[in-house]
Amino acid sequence: MLNTQCFRFESSKLPENLKNCGNKTIDRPLSYKKFLILFGTGLLTSNGTLWKTRRKMTNPCFRYDILKDYVPSLNEHAQVLVKRLREETDKDFTRISRLLSHCAFDVICEFVMGVHMRAQESSIEPEFLYATKRIFLLSSRRTSNVFLWPDFVFNRVKSGKEVQKHIATVKAQARSLVQEEKRKYFEGELKFKEGEKRSLLNMLIEHHLQVKDFGEEDVIEELITFIVSGHDTTSAAMTWTFYMLGLYPDIQKKVHEELDWIFGEDIKRPATEDDLRDMKYLECVIKETLRLYPPGPFFGRQISEDTTICDTKIPKGAICVALTHVLHRDEDVFPNPEKFNPDRFLPENSLNRSPYAYIPFSAGPRNCIGQKLSMMEQIIVVSTILRNYTIESLDERDRLLPALTFVINPSTPIRIRIRPRSSKMA
Repeated sequence: MLNTQCFRFESSKLPENLKNCGNKTIDRPLSYKKFLILFGTGLLTSNGTLWKTRRKMTNPCFRYDILKDYVPSLNEHAQVLVKRLREETDKDFTRISRLLSHCAFDVICEFVMGVHMRAQESSIEPEFLYATKRIFLLSSRRTSNVFLWPDFVFNRVKSGKEVQKHIATVKAQARSLVQEEKRKYFEGELKFKEGEKRSLLNMLIEHHLQVKDFGEEDVIEELITFIVSGHDTTSAAMTWTFYMLGLYPDIQKKVHEELDWIFGEDIKRPATEDDLRDMKYLECVIKETLRLYPPGPFFGRQISEDTTICDTKIPKGAICVALTHVLHRDEDVFPNPEKFNPDRFLPENSLNRSPYAYIPFSAGPRNCIGQKLSMMEQIIVVSTILRNYTIESLDERDRLLPALTFVINPSTPIRIRIRPRSSKMA
């Protein structure tokens, strides 16, 4: 890996160039497996035929007709967060990222496993969640120290041993869940009617029992991949959205007005599919936040044969890295790029913009499989909170910089002040 050529691209033409390269740029760099060791050969890190098979297998779980059945569940998790935030309304400030992390964890666990983890209702962080956070923190530090890149070195130092310990914890819990699901399947406890809501794990188990080359370890790897990647990115995105809304009260006021127009004074009414379509300005706010703070700050591709990208000759085996947070600041595409301006994403302002100039969920065949679920979750959670509360951010943007690791999180915890909007608390 140390001898591999690496090309960094910041041009907004890059995603379109990668698209035009077709199958030459589908594979992830081998470094993904090294630094994202927790995922094994799951969908995020696999390549070639294995990736195509896994993607085809899991795609049906993310169709809109499947996702819409989770709208009631998303509402329930959002309401739990509303109640949890009541305890914060008399405090000088709240570090909201942990609360949003627990909410996103509850959401993704129900979607992936059909299990109610109730992380929001506990004062103790779930062991699974704590372990994955430590794995990614230590793995991120490893990427910045080239001497720790070789596995035989990393696995012998203190941080490497801690990573291995946490990986064992996560895999043990995932294995227990998979084996319990298999037991239910064999004993006839899992019976589904046509069109009934099912978890991703249900579908993975069925595939495992029907296909010889998809073993129990494969199920475990996919389970971990979807829980971790589906939780971390969405919670980070919501954290940044609340931060930006708290910095710009005029924009927050517009969102409040839109929500009041849709829901009136009924702050307890669950959001519906129609409501999601009506929250046009809130969606613009979320998209603009994702432009400035895309959850994945970069994505890489390993070139399978000689090609040309952005007029640069790229040899076979080289790695191309797209810096998403830089692409989204191209002045030719987004004038005054540092300005927080949700109007950029109004339909009339997006007509002539290439869909490959804005890629918070990556682009092409290897785009984020869960992006629709993530957007639904963000809209429902953010709208539910804003129907009940006003948000004020206490740290200016120049003092709160993003930490560019595997997921863009703030370099220091975000502090916001939460106050009730109305006496009619949910």
